[in-house]
Amino acid sequence: MTLDLLTANDRQGQYPASYYAATAQLLAPFPSLEGDARCDVCIVGGGYTGLSAALHLAERGYDVVLLDAQRVGFGASGRNGGQVGTGQRVDMDALESMVGTTVAKALWDLSLESVQLVRDLIAVHAPDVTFHPGIIEAAHKPRMVPEYHEYAAFLEKRFDYDQMQPLDLAGIREQLGTKAYYGGVLDLGGGHIHPLRYALGLGRAAVSQGVRIFENSKVTHVSHGAPSTVTTTSGRVTADYVVLACNGYLGELDSHVATKVMPINNFIAATEPLDDVTARNLIRDNHAVADSKFVINYYRLSDDNRLLFGGGESYGYRFPKDIAATVRKPMLQIYPQLRHTRIDYAWGGTLGITMNRMPHFARRSGNILSASGYSGHGVAMATLGGKLVAEAIAGQAERFDIMAKVKTPTFPGGARLRWPLLVAAMMWYGLRDRL
Repeated sequence: MTLDLLTANDRQGQYPASYYAATAQLLAPFPSLEGDARCDVCIVGGGYTGLSAALHLAERGYDVVLLDAQRVGFGASGRNGGQVGTGQRVDMDALESMVGTTVAKALWDLSLESVQLVRDLIAVHAPDVTFHPGIIEAAHKPRMVPEYHEYAAFLEKRFDYDQMQPLDLAGIREQLGTKAYYGGVLDLGGGHIHPLRYALGLGRAAVSQGVRIFENSKVTHVSHGAPSTVTTTSGRVTADYVVLACNGYLGELDSHVATKVMPINNFIAATEPLDDVTARNLIRDNHAVADSKFVINYYRLSDDNRLLFGGGESYGYRFPKDIAATVRKPMLQIYPQLRHTRIDYAWGGTLGITMNRMPHFARRSGNILSASGYSGHGVAMATLGGKLVAEAIAGQAERFDIMAKVKTPTFPGGARLRWPLLVAAMMWYGLRDRL
């Protein structure tokens, strides 16, 4: 039996003790599903994909029920690094080789739309969220710098994208107060946000459009048929369509998707608030940062000048006992000047990854759709994923099918053996990063 990630590291119905939860206006708890309900569309999962799908479907006039085993924005959508990136998780030159130029161009256009969609939804539904522009992609090896610059030139030539600025050694050290990097690029098309405030804004918007949300309502079974029946621990929903929007928290609900999308954990720490001078000496222009290590370090400043640093290795489903210590180690490798800085919050979360790092979009049957596996690139793409699901249910499936055309390899060993094989790979690449 697979370990239940919904209970292994968290308390039922309680947000983690994160900086995000401490600085967001939480929604009043929604009731659990009790008894039978009927709707046009039943959505399983209250993260970005599910909330976006619910909102866009309700705006089209559909009667929507959304079920979450915990709370809205409880999973990766409320715990992530807050980076809103352009492009897909796979570089576009590699994606061209994978799917061809025409489909790659369509995927690029969708990625730009996903970022703009986030910005538009924030403007309308999440006024307490600020979009801070810019993501620095930092090379931790000198030999990687020309590759970053060549990729920026490739995007401008092939896709007419001029928002990617090359950074040499002097340029990156002007931006970041560390000697850990040798260059990279600054993508002004992306940015960073408070992820939980954004998710809660989508939740409020969905409710205002008539979506019925039930929290603490774990789905135990989905029947294939027309209509489908979605069974929880204390109720049942009959729906014409079902959307699986569970990402890393799918568990054994759908065995096919589980062979394509695997849960992994990641960790973030938030320092005490820093004075303006100290904060700008770390990240001069308040851009987000992601580096080139396989076990990636990603970080940014919060609205109140804390350094939010994500990183650290963990080779089990359970979170480390001391998450702060786990994250402090890579943080001090980048910023040793923070060795006396207090960490006020530290938390973990579970995301879904795929073998090729591209999202997994699929029709599980004619009326059951799944979108997940954003592989750490989900703030924008999951939001758009929900919109594409809504379009497909409304009979306009062309854009959903573009995403579904990208074949998702099955993890070696399937759902049962995927984890030990990934652990072996992560240990190898973690060692390679250190060497």
